[in-house]
Amino acid sequence: MTPDELLAELADGKVRPAYLFAGAEPLFRDDCLYALRQVVVDAGASDFNVDRFTASQVKPAALEDALKTLPVMAEHRLVILEDPEARRGAALGAALEDLVPTLEDGGSTVLVVRAAKADKRARWVKAFAGGFVDCDPPRKSRDVAAFIRSEAERQGLSLERGAAEALAERVGPQLLLLRQEVGKLGLLAGADGKISRAHVGAGTPQVAEEPVWDLTDAIGEGRTADAIALLSRLTSAGAPAPVILGSLVSHFRRLMRAGHGGQVNGPPFVVKKLQSQARRYGPRRLRSCLDAIHETDLAIKGAGALRPELALERLVLALAS
Repeated sequence: MTPDELLAELADGKVRPAYLFAGAEPLFRDDCLYALRQVVVDAGASDFNVDRFTASQVKPAALEDALKTLPVMAEHRLVILEDPEARRGAALGAALEDLVPTLEDGGSTVLVVRAAKADKRARWVKAFAGGFVDCDPPRKSRDVAAFIRSEAERQGLSLERGAAEALAERVGPQLLLLRQEVGKLGLLAGADGKISRAHVGAGTPQVAEEPVWDLTDAIGEGRTADAIALLSRLTSAGAPAPVILGSLVSHFRRLMRAGHGGQVNGPPFVVKKLQSQARRYGPRRLRSCLDAIHETDLAIKGAGALRPELALERLVLALAS
């Protein structure tokens, strides 16, 4: 199902025993989890009734124990598992394949698994059946424009004809940035809250995919000075740190596939460029780069002392050197 279909189910009072929020768009995964948590978890007892695990650190037995634990002073509890595809080995996938079918409708525990990527052919993924929520980003311009219209409605704003398409053209499929831009343009539009193409032209910088691609290419080719300059341009233009990190994750995962001889989609010149960059890094360093991106993501979300801009700059220096 789509994130919108999940929200409709929750609004109707339907809660499934297990969900898999899978896809490359973190905004969808975050929104889905937030909406489910609002329905399932009693705010007054949330400290006792939410367990969050990282797949690389949790053992199957600990996950099973968490699913069997009863809620404290509440009807339900939530167990969240992050990114099982990142874990090496099949033990956790086999555990999910066994555990998910044991969770019953109307039970006291709801399981949520969140993954940036999940192989739909895997048996543990199939175990979620109707609880699978597709969180991939929109690919086509019309779908990005549809997201913008939906977001404007959610924020109580309206769009003049063509405004959504103009905003989609300027920003591209960067949903978190689009959400922020819609809110900013609403302030620019004033009391009537109607966003026009003129507002988009005046208030939204051109930060579509090309500059992000320039950044990832500069990093991949070791052009450190260019990479820092491009990062500064992106952040000055308003691109939020999670959007930039998402682009870096996507790029380095493609390099991992190229470095291991996997298929990489794109025109021949793009594939050749990725293969060249992958050779520059080597498999071991590519894994270290992905780990560094993950650590920076945690730092930006509050686990570190550096400001997001400095954390990003330090990361880009490390990746490009």
